Amino acid sequence: MGDTRDRIVKAASALFYRQGIRAVSVDAIAEKAGLTKRSLYYHFRSKDDLITAYLEARDRPNLDAFDRWFEEAEGDAGAKVRAVFGHLACAARSPKWKGCGFLRSAAELVGMPGHPAIRAANRHKAGFEAWLADRLAAAGAADAEALAQQVRLLMDGAFAVVLLNRDARYMDRAGEAAEVLVRAGMGAGR
Repeated sequence: MGDTRDRIVKAASALFYRQGIRAVSVDAIAEKAGLTKRSLYYHFRSKDDLITAYLEARDRPNLDAFDRWFEEAEGDAGAKVRAVFGHLACAARSPKWKGCGFLRSAAELVGMPGHPAIRAANRHKAGFEAWLADRLAAAGAADAEALAQQVRLLMDGAFAVVLLNRDARYMDRAGEAAEVLVRAGMGAGR
């Protein structure tokens, strides 16, 4: 049963990320997963549950990638944060890149603030902030929580601008700003 559920989430993820959550029908997901719609509904009560599962499935892999990029980068915390943005800029240069799936889904569900997918997106973003605050605190940031929130604002803003302009240089510029901000938060920028 887990394999079938995973297959459905994988099919939904590919379609939702490429086309958006509203544009994709349950029929299209079932077809891509090689199942009947009835089988899909056996595993998910509704499309809303499937949208939520799609975002929950993206959460850990995304945070793991941020962690890997941060840990592999050379230099101080500012350089490591900039490296995360550099990896995002590289991804944004791909024609397959469609932005942040969490933000795009939240935008499509903006009129439904209690939607479980909105809560899943919020949990992911809060998880990113907590992850970054832990790393910044370990590096000596005076107010790691506030600094992580500021970096998130730069990142989410860069996601929006890059998606609008299809120009990954904005992600690079946001990374430069984040590096300066983090260094100032560590006292190294003074």
